[in-house]
Amino acid sequence: MTQALATLAGGCFWCLEAAFEQLDGVLSVLPGYMGGGDPHPTYEAVCRGNTGHAEVVQITFDPAKIDFETLLAAFFTIHDPTTPNRQGHDVGTQYRSAIFFHDAGQQAVAEAMIDRLNGEGIWSSPIVTEVTPAVTFFEAEEYHHQYFRRNPEQGYCIAVVAPKAYKLRKVFADRIKAA
Repeated sequence: MTQALATLAGGCFWCLEAAFEQLDGVLSVLPGYMGGGDPHPTYEAVCRGNTGHAEVVQITFDPAKIDFETLLAAFFTIHDPTTPNRQGHDVGTQYRSAIFFHDAGQQAVAEAMIDRLNGEGIWSSPIVTEVTPAVTFFEAEEYHHQYFRRNPEQGYCIAVVAPKAYKLRKVFADRIKAA
């Protein structure tokens, strides 16, 4: 089986992980950090906003079952790509919207989708999602892995993560993994 990577930043990585792990063809979703200068980022340092890193998820997927464009369609469904350095009450460069492409094909798909979505006028403001080459991925600390699955009753999970996971499940019902 061929595998590919997608690395996306769209706010809190707990939200992205909970949403993307539902999609058929997604093999794994790892929370982590990318895009900054700190060679040893920690959650605490990234949250302070001085590392330059964004909270990201690195998605390993089977391109025979789900393509990069579908992943991006899901990405743009579950976050607001028009607010620089912010998703809801989460504010700071670590919450920016970014697509870290792994090859020229991903870059072309990302740029074309952003152009198309801007042209459709779905949002009242233009998309500010960065499209930039993937650099070193730093895996987040273990307690962030499958955070929503392990903490579904936590306040942030109820108020923020669950609605995003539900929205993806509703919009992409035909693409959700069989139980």
